[in-house]
Order: sequence, then C-alpha cells, then structure tokens
Amino acid sequence: MKFTGLSSLLLAAFCGLAHSDVSQKTLDGISTPDEVETSIGTLKFLDGAPLPETAGKVYDYLDTTRAMDAFLKGMPGASLKALIDGAHSLGAVEANEVMIFDKLMGAESLFLTGNSSTIYCVPDLDLKRDGPTVVEVPDGVLGAANDGWFRFVHNYALGGRYLYLPPGYDGPVPEGFIVYRPETYRVWCFMRSSVKNGDVEAAAKLCTDNVKVYPLSKFREQPEMKFVSASGKAFNTIHPNNSEFYHHLNEIIQYEPLGMIDAETRGLFASIGIEKGKEFAPDERMKKILADGVALGNAASRSVVWYPRHEMNMEGVRIYPDTDSAWIMAFTGRNVLFNGEDGQTMNTDARVMFHYPYTAVTPAMAAPKEGTGSDYAIAYVDAEKQPFDGAKTYKMTIPADPPVGNFWALTVYDTQTRSMLQTDQGFPTTGSNTEGIKKNEDGSFTIYFSPEAPEGFEKNWVQTVPGKSWFVILRMYSPLKPWIEQTWRPSEIELVK
Repeated sequence: MKFTGLSSLLLAAFCGLAHSDVSQKTLDGISTPDEVETSIGTLKFLDGAPLPETAGKVYDYLDTTRAMDAFLKGMPGASLKALIDGAHSLGAVEANEVMIFDKLMGAESLFLTGNSSTIYCVPDLDLKRDGPTVVEVPDGVLGAANDGWFRFVHNYALGGRYLYLPPGYDGPVPEGFIVYRPETYRVWCFMRSSVKNGDVEAAAKLCTDNVKVYPLSKFREQPEMKFVSASGKAFNTIHPNNSEFYHHLNEIIQYEPLGMIDAETRGLFASIGIEKGKEFAPDERMKKILADGVALGNAASRSVVWYPRHEMNMEGVRIYPDTDSAWIMAFTGRNVLFNGEDGQTMNTDARVMFHYPYTAVTPAMAAPKEGTGSDYAIAYVDAEKQPFDGAKTYKMTIPADPPVGNFWALTVYDTQTRSMLQTDQGFPTTGSNTEGIKKNEDGSFTIYFSPEAPEGFEKNWVQTVPGKSWFVILRMYSPLKPWIEQTWRPSEIELVK
C-alpha cells in the first residue's frame, strides 16, 4: 500500500494521538535506549532491537549464569554420587559389599567433614541393578537413608529389616519389612556406631556382625557380606569443583528416572546441554562458559558458607543470634528440607550451606533430643570474623561441665577439601575422650589451635599448618539440657596476639 503525503501526515498524527494519554515517564519505563550500561558492558540497540554483538554478549552471560545455577542446584546429587563413587573405588560395589571405617576415619580420606570419633558403616544401593533391596540394621546403630539427590528418606532409629523399592515398582511387597519407596535408583545408607569406653573394635563389630544388605530376590540364599575397610586409605568422595562437575551431573541425569527432579530444574540443566536421553557434548564456546560458571558457583558456595547473610535469608544459621558469635549450625533453621519457615519456599542458600561442606541429611542431626544423638557447632571465622590462618595461634574455652551424656570433641578441617586437616598429629582432634586432656582450676578447658603445641597443653591442642586455612566443628554427643537451652556455651575462638 502506498501513502500520499497527506495520508502520511494523517498516519503520523494518528500515532501521536495513540500515545497522547500515556505519560513520558511510562513510555520511558517500557522503552529501551539505544545504549544501556550494565555490569557486562555497554549493550547496544536500534530502537529496541538488539544488535548482533549485544545478543551474543547477553547469551554468553545468560549461559554463564545458568551454568552457575546448575552447579548450585546440582550439588546435592553430585555430592551423593561422589560418595558412592568413592566407596566403589575401594571395591565396595555390589549390594553385599559395604564400606566401613572399622579403625576410624583418618585425615588421609577425602570425606566432607567426617570425624575420627565414631565408626562409619556406609552401604549404598542400586535399585535399578538389583531391584527391591533389603538392609538389615541392628539396635544401637544410628543413621539415615538418603536418595540419589541427597534427600532424606528415613532414619535408622531402631533395628529392623528395611526394604527399598525402585521408582515405579508395582510388584508384590512381602510382609515383615519396613518398606520405603525412594524417588531414585541409588540410595545411600549412612550408619554410625558409637565408640564406648574407647572400644573401637566392639563398635565396628556391632556393624560387621549384624548389618546385612542383599537384593530381595536373594532373601533365601543371601550372599556373604563383605566389609571393605576404608580406614587408613587415601581416596576421594568429593564432587569436582571444575567443569568436570557437569559431566558428573550428566551421569546422574542419564542414570536416574526422569521424575527424580522437577521440570524447572530439568529445564535448567537442559539449557546448558544436560538432558536425559541426549549426549552431553559442549562445544569450545560452551566449555569456556562452563568453566566460568563452575568457578562462580564455587565462589558463591564458599561465600555462603563462610559469610552467610544473616540479615537476609540466613538468619536461622546462627546458633546464638542474641550475640555476635561466629558459631553456626549446618542446617539453617534446623530445617533438613531447606524449604523455609513456611515449608513452601525453597532457601537455595541454606541448601548450599549444607551440601557444600557436609553429608548425611537427617532430622536427628538437626534437632537434638536431650541425652540422645548429637549436635554440632561450626566456626569458619574467628571472633573478629576473619578466616583462620594456619600459621597463627588461636585459643578458645570449653566451660566447666560440658553438658554431654557421652563425649565432646573438636575437629579441625581443611578449607580446600572440607575434610579433616592432614597434619603430623594423626587425628586432628581433641576432646573429652583425649587421654591426658588438661582441666583448668575452674573445671574449664583451654584449647589451642596452632602449628606447635603450647608447653603444658599438648593434649589440649589441635595442630594447624602454616600456609593453610582451617575451620572447626564442635561435636556434642548425647547433648544435655544446658546445651540445648544454651545456658552453657563455648567461647569464641580468639587470635592470640
């Protein structure tokens, strides 16, 4: 259609009239300038149409943020896979092959915030491979089962025969079992046997004599149990913090059922090339973006852990919110589902706060009951909110009469691996089970963290390493009322100047 000069003028007048009742402020608010300054540089448009170089820059940024978010959201599954891969690397592969730290865990094992105070017995199940699978647990062993996305399934509070059915299973279910239907094929079973009166052998024997794992199909001819000792062995159970992470994540997505995660999260992973039934083959551009995304995700994770934003969504991580204490807890608000105070709003920072440095999701480790279980206080920074320097000397006080029915222990961790710090000391820990630990006249304990032990306090000391940072966990086994009600509190950890 051709317009005459008069008709063109009329059309222009009509367009002007169409906006005559809309304020300039409103038009400015919905319009895009030809140049926009942003954190990724100047973005250029032609009357709102992005120029090709702008679209390219924005897509690089969008893919990078998605890669970063995929790291943060994929961490639970990747962490659980790494735990299972670590056990398999030692030869504990089949259902009846169970990894156990029968002589306690040492610092040579890379295991997120493990400790050298209890016996760990850790079966893992593959319901895709074996079908319905049974785990027999004796009384006296505590722990939990987590699914392949590191979600809580149930506690091992009592002995019994636990039967796990694969996703979508519609076959017969025999009587005489405690039955669970996890949402994933892989299930990680975390068990702890307490060491009583220093008898490590007896604690291990409770597991090796009584824990049984077998496919239900082999109930009548159960395979002989094989306990694979992990004590004293150097092996890894921690997910990658480089771009290999995404290949690790892709293996999970390919193996597990589609319904393991929600459609929104599946879409996020698909947006960077990780999609069930499809090959994950990033090109050179995407490889660079994934490397950047995981670097940002790792930095974000460490920032959340070391400096949680109490004033925003992480108030519930503080143990003593009435003070400026550095002591925090693993589960924000003691919530193992990370779904906020209303039970409906996911707190992704709280989820990162747990899964980046810790393992084993169970309410029993989040909400202690008087005289049973355990509770934890963690310090990533000193009294001045500075990271710990392994070349310097720090001290803290455990007040008199620590309120525990069992024992207390302080264990130091490597900030890089989030595993026990490797030192000349052997086990990087001290506590009420440490032979020769020294009390002060008032019944309190002064504890030192330094490269060398202060004279006279050799048993009240945990060694640190110059050139390395560290953090510490205070474990209270069978905590009593003064701990739960906070009438008894540990001191802050102070730099000795």
